[in-house]
Amino acid sequence: MTSTLPAGPGSGTPAPRAASGSPIPIGGGEATVQRQPVVLADRSVHGYAVRVLISGPTGAPLPDESTEAAVEAAYRRLDLPGLAGDKPVLLRGTSGILSGSAAVWYDAEKLVLEITPALARRDDLDTLLAAASVRGSRFALADYDGSAAQDRLLDRVAYVKIDLRRGDAQLADLVARAHAAGARVVAEHTDSTERVDLASGLGADLMQGPMFHREPPVVRRQFSAGELQCLELLRVLSEETVDQQTVVRTVATDPELSMRVLHLVNSSAFGLRREIDSVLQAVVLVGPRQLHALAIASLIDAKPSSVQVLWSILTRAQTCHALSHDDAGYTAGLLSAVASYQGLDLTDLVTRAGVSEQLGAAVLRHEGPLGQVLAAVLAHEENDTAGVTAAGLEPWDVAHAYLAAVPSALATATALAFGD
Repeated sequence: MTSTLPAGPGSGTPAPRAASGSPIPIGGGEATVQRQPVVLADRSVHGYAVRVLISGPTGAPLPDESTEAAVEAAYRRLDLPGLAGDKPVLLRGTSGILSGSAAVWYDAEKLVLEITPALARRDDLDTLLAAASVRGSRFALADYDGSAAQDRLLDRVAYVKIDLRRGDAQLADLVARAHAAGARVVAEHTDSTERVDLASGLGADLMQGPMFHREPPVVRRQFSAGELQCLELLRVLSEETVDQQTVVRTVATDPELSMRVLHLVNSSAFGLRREIDSVLQAVVLVGPRQLHALAIASLIDAKPSSVQVLWSILTRAQTCHALSHDDAGYTAGLLSAVASYQGLDLTDLVTRAGVSEQLGAAVLRHEGPLGQVLAAVLAHEENDTAGVTAAGLEPWDVAHAYLAAVPSALATATALAFGD
């Protein structure tokens, strides 16, 4: 996930947390916040990698060593708990972050500071690492390429990040050297099935990339009765004019949906003074948007262990809605993410959901305004700024919409998965 934020003069004083895409003052240029999940082989989320890139006049990223002050200014306003939940964060380090002269909003024990090649070459790096160690920070080697400056740090880091785009015979050797030193290997740019397979073949411990791949292995299967009921709810909610009685009837005839809607409306997220026992009342109070999310939570059998997955699904859906200004955009984001996560045939899923021809074309072939939005959001999740532009949207708009969706999607995912 990439988020582009404006630059301007800053006071250097930590401001209120900004996970919502508000401007980050960095004193010139443009700051791009990148956030991607770091996952285990089973796709469960281990943590999140966060990085700020500063671009120059041409739009190309400037070297790390020349942008430390700007990066630190951006870090001061990032809400890392809002971006990562309770998971560890792998954050690109700077000399100020390591020394403690620059602050970030996060628990030091969950913070893993990435040592960039530029930092690895610094004469005072040992002093900087010692200062950060005292505060409980752990370290990772970023962009490991086997250089002497990096190799001397191998026994001091918990993670070693290796870019799979190298695509050379040295990859296996780099993984072996990291493992020999006791570090866990993070394979970066696992953005396709082929690269996931490559990471597994190399013995990487973790993978960094988008949560859902564009072309996952597809499994054709029959939908269960419960899944069909969830898809029916999505269909009803996607009608141009939503029939409230049909919605209530659809929810009420499925025990799982009824239970989830009652759990949701009685959760702390709603803060009601009395418990609601009526499905009819619950449906009215929850509203169409939350019912969309509830149907998806039931479809993927969301539970506490799957909060991170549901979080990603809802973030995509909310971003599509914000950019399209259309409830159908929300549904497009939901369907595309669920198909990718479950490895379902997208055509089957769209057909079963019974959505309109326009929405189906957007999801299946990225046609029309909704399709453009979905294509842009998919590119954004892959840190592909050129792909966002090619889809016909401004990277700035997509970035801000995505970053704004992250914290609200987490709150909804938590309420749906825990039901308390």
